[in-house]
Amino acid sequence: MIESWQRGFVLHRREYSETSLLVDVFTENVGCITLLAKGARAKRSPLKSLLQPFTPLLLRWSGRGQLKVLTKTEAISVTLPMKTVALYSGFYVNELITRTLEHETAYPDLFEEYLRCLMGLAAHGDEVEAILRRFEFILLKSLGYGVDFEHCAGSGEIVSDNMTYQYREEKGFIASLLQDNLTFYGRDLRAFAKLEFTEKETLQAAKRFTRLALKPYLGGKPLKSRELFQQHLNILYPN
Repeated sequence: MIESWQRGFVLHRREYSETSLLVDVFTENVGCITLLAKGARAKRSPLKSLLQPFTPLLLRWSGRGQLKVLTKTEAISVTLPMKTVALYSGFYVNELITRTLEHETAYPDLFEEYLRCLMGLAAHGDEVEAILRRFEFILLKSLGYGVDFEHCAGSGEIVSDNMTYQYREEKGFIASLLQDNLTFYGRDLRAFAKLEFTEKETLQAAKRFTRLALKPYLGGKPLKSRELFQQHLNILYPN
């Protein structure tokens, strides 16, 4: 039994039996967990409207097995206003979390960043690329990704703005004159380290990098959110 309230958000929900739901949630102190919401699909159940993505919730549950039972939930505030591009981007972020985080492992710093990300998406409408890139980089850090953006992996020297570097998985960036999909300018790497995505070229490079860095965590299975909204949001997704 979780005796104290846990802050959380619904990531995904699906039907279970005739009247219930299985709800994947991301919580502040427990991380990702799947809860059985009994009777949530019943006509008069208040859970039907509460258990929606992008609604800040307080949650309590019980059970010792893998599947816990939701016992209480309350909305902290109204659902964040996500429309069009922001909405699609929010679904993408939810799927990233579902696909990459270890189940029932706390990521309190990432939870705060997730909240910041959702608020940014809701506030900035279609201008969401920098928000998504920031979240992806912080997600990678939470997953244990530790490549140094500010030093050449070959020489140990500080990267030079106008020099190009080749990305090597699990090693870092090595100075090189080669120009291909693995090539990044030092100035962009320095911006990555500071999470500064104000320049168009840096945003493009960051998108390319997160495509490469997230691939091992996502495996070969395509992102459903990308497939669903590819026609509208292809420019925003890193895969």
